[in-house]
Amino acid sequence: MKIAVDAMGGDLAPQAIVEGVIQAASELPSEARIVLIGRESAIWDIFNQHNFTPDNVDVVHAEDVIEMGEHPTKALSQKPNSSIGIGFKLLKEKEVDIFCSAGNTGAMHVGALFSIKAIEGIIRPAIAGFVPQVDGSYSIMLDIGANADCKPEVLAQFGEIGSIFAQYTFQIDKPRVALMNIGEEEQKGSLTTQATYPLLKQNKRINFIGNIEGKDLFTNKADVIVTDGFTGNVLFKLGESFYEISKQRGFSDEFVDQTNYESIGGSSIIGVNGNVMIAHGISSPIAIKNMLGWAYKQVKSKAYLHIAQALN
Repeated sequence: MKIAVDAMGGDLAPQAIVEGVIQAASELPSEARIVLIGRESAIWDIFNQHNFTPDNVDVVHAEDVIEMGEHPTKALSQKPNSSIGIGFKLLKEKEVDIFCSAGNTGAMHVGALFSIKAIEGIIRPAIAGFVPQVDGSYSIMLDIGANADCKPEVLAQFGEIGSIFAQYTFQIDKPRVALMNIGEEEQKGSLTTQATYPLLKQNKRINFIGNIEGKDLFTNKADVIVTDGFTGNVLFKLGESFYEISKQRGFSDEFVDQTNYESIGGSSIIGVNGNVMIAHGISSPIAIKNMLGWAYKQVKSKAYLHIAQALN
């Protein structure tokens, strides 16, 4: 298994990314190799700082870098030799099994759509975030930022592809799918959620349990939480703030620790013909290390193949 990582993506790159890779290299199962893409001399400088011998890490040189503020489509077309451009080229050619980056999120999303492309039948690919639950498990919420506005049929499809992803990632037989809303009653919500509810209810391929509210986000009511990218992003980042606030106020709690963005390290793009994970721009070495652990699980799950099979 080859896990590709963009060494140049992120506010603290390449230092934090390469240090995260060094940490992950000793923890990943022996079948996994890491492919680090970026400026070779900078990567080797950091290896040497840590006296690291890359036994299970390959380095692929990429001269260019897509900066955080660049326009995604323009940057990808103008910088084919960027670390993101080369990462997607390797993924498309099946030279690697997953591509991970803490770089420009828009470029990662556009790169996935242009290279490995959306699975046939997918209306809009989504970014799925892992949401910690009070019992120690995780739910997935989609979308958390790729699609700020969603039509009912898009949300209904999120329920289905999210269910398949959760089934194979978490080994759950019939994942509970819920629609995030402002009340539990079927008729509650915006025009969009009111129109989405019957579409989810009629879908016999999923275990739809109805609406949930914001207070249910962490209480293990659902394995898959369906929402538009605007609401999902707001909820997800609100949840991530708990850890920082508790740290500032001087207390620690096992559940609150799991809301720290570093604990998972990345989010998956679901609905494309391959495995892609994106991380926070501020990713630290531990966040990168943890993301690579989840990247391994994602490759093992073969979720994107099961989604393609279900839709075609």
